[in-house]
Amino acid sequence: MTQRQKTPVLVMVLKGYPRLSETFISNEIELLESLGLRVRIVSMRDPREAARHASVYRIKADVVYLPDRILPALGELLYENLRAAADAPAGYARAVWRLLGQLVKTRRSATLKHLLQAGFLCRRALGPGEAVHLHAHFAHSPTSVALYAGLMRGAPVSFTGHAKDVWTQDPRKLADKIGRAAFVVTCTRANAAYLRRLSPNGTPVFPVYHGIDLRLFDGDRADAPAGPPWRVLTVARLTAKKGLDTVLAALGELVRQGFDCTYDLVGEGEDRPALQAQARALGLADRVTFHGALPHEAVLHLYRRAHVFALGCRVLPNGDRDGVPNVLVEAMAMGVPVAATNVSALPELARDGETALTCPPDDPAALAAAIRRLAEDAPLRERLVRAGQAAVAREFDNAANTLALADIFRRHAGAPAGIFAAARRGAP
Repeated sequence: MTQRQKTPVLVMVLKGYPRLSETFISNEIELLESLGLRVRIVSMRDPREAARHASVYRIKADVVYLPDRILPALGELLYENLRAAADAPAGYARAVWRLLGQLVKTRRSATLKHLLQAGFLCRRALGPGEAVHLHAHFAHSPTSVALYAGLMRGAPVSFTGHAKDVWTQDPRKLADKIGRAAFVVTCTRANAAYLRRLSPNGTPVFPVYHGIDLRLFDGDRADAPAGPPWRVLTVARLTAKKGLDTVLAALGELVRQGFDCTYDLVGEGEDRPALQAQARALGLADRVTFHGALPHEAVLHLYRRAHVFALGCRVLPNGDRDGVPNVLVEAMAMGVPVAATNVSALPELARDGETALTCPPDDPAALAAAIRRLAEDAPLRERLVRAGQAAVAREFDNAANTLALADIFRRHAGAPAGIFAAARRGAP
């Protein structure tokens, strides 16, 4: 066996790769590689976007794509699963036993697909005799596939839980996954508290913020125009949990009060037609610009010119909610004062009166008052901006946070410590 075969491999199981909306994952992989980890990527479907973030081109990891539909790839899936069963009969039998138990509970075809994808993964992504640790991003289907593969291969499994995958999943199913994991990572303290409550056996749960590359958000706002008109900005997916209808209603209230403002809304999503109709109904059509998705530099330009960053996040009836949105971190890093709601994990960064002004969700009047105060009260705005930038530098530096993640793998993934020597030295 060569030295490379002896070196442990961190196998990252992802729903899709690369994805523009999951830049934080590609950034994490790039940083883990820079710390000396040997990473291999397994994607549950082919890429669906032509555009890619720059970090994707710097990643050295091999990528293995799994078939994402059973019937078109049935022959290939069955062939590789038969070979996986022959390679490790006892492990494959354990995976099938888990499958039967899951089918009794769910009666969903996706359960069988996850087993077949896991067998394919074992054959195509794991070398004979390799020491591997499987880590899934998102607690739903990627973790299901990783757990089946871990049973087949006899390899440890961990996962990172984020937002919808944590809060909309059946708690019993999520508790089972936590109980089978070597450890769990999640991106907020609120998530971590919930996952620890669900844990049936004390599985370690570690909160690690995604963070941002602070070098890309320099806070240079020298070209910010004086107001009024006050420029309000939101960067978000146009979907219900972001509460963008609350932001529009707040702006409508402000305009009725004589507050002169414009609104830049960056992002795409299924709620765009409804939000455009709401803007027209509120008489804001000439004040609101729907930019759609924009490249990084264009978003930076809008941050530099904004007077207030606004978010109206809410918890949906199915439990779906945000964690600490990366755009909130970016806005604070750029020195834009923030008006946001106080739901879920947002107060972990947006602390009312300390780093931001916050209010309850679905309260346009309260959000309008916060926006107006930030625009018109210069001493308050400057104090919150300084505190927000300090909090981001202290808690949301993705290089520092990835060092912490690497240390978690070193201590809990069962891999020899040598692979993490660079992390312990604080390598960049």
